[in-house]
Amino acid sequence: MTVLAARRGPEEIVLTGAAVLSAFGRGMTALADGLDAGTPAFAPVDRFDVSGRRVGVAAAAPGSPVLADELAELLDEACDEAKLSTAQRAGAPLFLAVHGDPHLARSAAADRAGHGSTAFAAALGEHAGLGAAVRAYTSACVAASTAVADAAALVARGEAERIVVAGGYLVDADQFALFDAGRALSTDGQVRPFSSGRRGLLLGDGAGAVVVESATAARDRGAPVLARLAGWGRAGDAYHPCQPHPEGRGMARAVTAALQRGGIAPEAVGYVNAHGSGTAQSDAAETKALHTALGEHGAAVPVSSTKALHGQALEASGVLELVVTLHALNSGRLPVNAGFLAADDECRLNLVLDHPSPAAPAYALTLNAAFGGANTALLLGAP
Repeated sequence: MTVLAARRGPEEIVLTGAAVLSAFGRGMTALADGLDAGTPAFAPVDRFDVSGRRVGVAAAAPGSPVLADELAELLDEACDEAKLSTAQRAGAPLFLAVHGDPHLARSAAADRAGHGSTAFAAALGEHAGLGAAVRAYTSACVAASTAVADAAALVARGEAERIVVAGGYLVDADQFALFDAGRALSTDGQVRPFSSGRRGLLLGDGAGAVVVESATAARDRGAPVLARLAGWGRAGDAYHPCQPHPEGRGMARAVTAALQRGGIAPEAVGYVNAHGSGTAQSDAAETKALHTALGEHGAAVPVSSTKALHGQALEASGVLELVVTLHALNSGRLPVNAGFLAADDECRLNLVLDHPSPAAPAYALTLNAAFGGANTALLLGAP
C-alpha cells in the first residue's frame, strides 16, 4: 500500500540536539540505563507532605531540582549538541511547554503577571541566549508534543530555520493533590498500561529540550542529525472534558496525519511509544485508535508505554517521550511496558514485555493525549 505525503512544506525536518531530565536522573545515560533496566522509578514522596492523601507515590528525580535551573541547563546542553553558535541561538525562538512558573500560585496578585507561563518562557529564553520570540504551551500532556509539531510545521514551510522546544514538570503538591482528589492516581504504587487490573497513573519528574531544524541548515554547518522528524499530527475529539472518545477517533486521526506527512504506509512503523496512561478508558481507546489508523499492522507493531517506568510528566510528557523514542530508534532496544499483570481483551496489542526488545525500526511513533480530547502523534525516522 502506498501512502502519499500530505502538504507539509519543502523542508525536511531533523533533530540535532536533545537533553533530558527524568526520574532516573540527569542526562541521556541515566534515562537509557533506567529504560534498559526496566525497573519503575516510583517511590514514596518526600518532597512535600502526602500524609492526608490516598496515594503517596511518584517518580522523582534525585536531589532537589529547581525547574527553571534544570530547563536552563537542558537548553544549553541541547544547543551545544546541535553546535549552535551564539548568533544561531539568538535567531532561534523558544517554544516552552510548562504549567507555569512554580511561584505563580503563591505570588501576590500584583506580581502574578511576571510569573505567568509566557513571562517564565521569556525569562528562560533570554537566559539561554535564544531569540526574543517565545511561545508558552500549557495544554497538559500534549503541551510539548504540540510545541514540537508547531515547530516542525513552521520550519517545513521555511518560516523559521530552527526552533528550540523545551518542556518541564517537577512533581508538586498542587498537581499531586488534584490528581489524588480526582482518584486518578494508582493505589497499588505501579502504572500498568494496557494490562488488566490497571488502576491509574502516577506522576513523575520530567524535563527536556530538543532542537528542531531544517535538514539543509543542519547539513550546511555539519551538525549531527539524531533523527528525522518525518511526520506529525494533531487532532481533537471534543468528546468529554476528561475522557477520550471510546473509539479513539481523535488519536486515530492524529496518527493518520503523521503517517501522511511522512509519506509512509502503516507497515513501515516499527515501534509505538504509546501514551499509555494506565487508566481504563484511555488505554482501551488508544488501542482502538492504533487498530483504526494502522489496520492489520496495529496488532503486530511493538508497543510500550514508558510512563510505567518514569511516570506521567504532564506538560513535559511530549518531549520526555520523544527523547525516549529517539533512544529506542538509535539504540536498537525497545523499552519494556512495565507493570503488566495479564492481558485485557480491550487492549490487544503486541506489547514489549519482561525486558527490552532488540529491534532496528526505520520509523517510530510517539503518542500523547490530554484532557479535553487533544491528541498528538510524532513520527521519527532513523537519521
